[in-house]
Amino acid sequence: MSFNPHARLASLMLIAALTAAAPSHGREKPAEPSPAALHEQLTRISQDPAKLPAAVQRGQKDASVCRHCHGAGGNSVLPEVPNLASQNAGYLLEQMNKFVLGQRKSSAFMEGMIKALTPEERINIALFLSRQPVAPKPAGAHSVAGKNLYAKLCVSCHGGTGTGTHTIPRLAGQQATYLEDSLKRYRSGAGERIDPRMAAYTRNLKDADIQALAAYLSTLQP
Repeated sequence: MSFNPHARLASLMLIAALTAAAPSHGREKPAEPSPAALHEQLTRISQDPAKLPAAVQRGQKDASVCRHCHGAGGNSVLPEVPNLASQNAGYLLEQMNKFVLGQRKSSAFMEGMIKALTPEERINIALFLSRQPVAPKPAGAHSVAGKNLYAKLCVSCHGGTGTGTHTIPRLAGQQATYLEDSLKRYRSGAGERIDPRMAAYTRNLKDADIQALAAYLSTLQP
């Protein structure tokens, strides 16, 4: 029997809705593992040659629910929706954990979908997406201004190649529109994702600076 991603998506959303609406009748929901425990499990699997391929294969199936917005293999076709391909596995897992714990907000659709995933599915998705290549962007005019701004403001955290770390997101190859929107939110302090460092570094950026940064990063291929 072939796997139907649309049926899987519908099932996840139904589970999320029923879980939120159904009375507990005295039965407690299984405790959510701590983020630290999930990150330890992610690290163990990623370092185990015997377990990693199977987890990545399961992640390909589990991540089918993400492709409706984030594209096949995590390469978004929507300019305002971020690429997840090649994003750091630890960072992806942490963001999903934050959605589950209510520490990060988005649309009710996305929040419900992530909350319906099991901890193991979240780990598998993070491992799968982190290993997918970012689709190269069409070659455009090289943004010297963006490169200079990146070297001045961003390189100390996101790295010389824009690939970040397990706690800091990859920016290389990211959607330009998404980057612009995110930088403007940090600059204005709007939204729930407030980071003092990002606020400080973006406070004095002009719109043209943000556009130059986004243009440079969107075509950066480590």
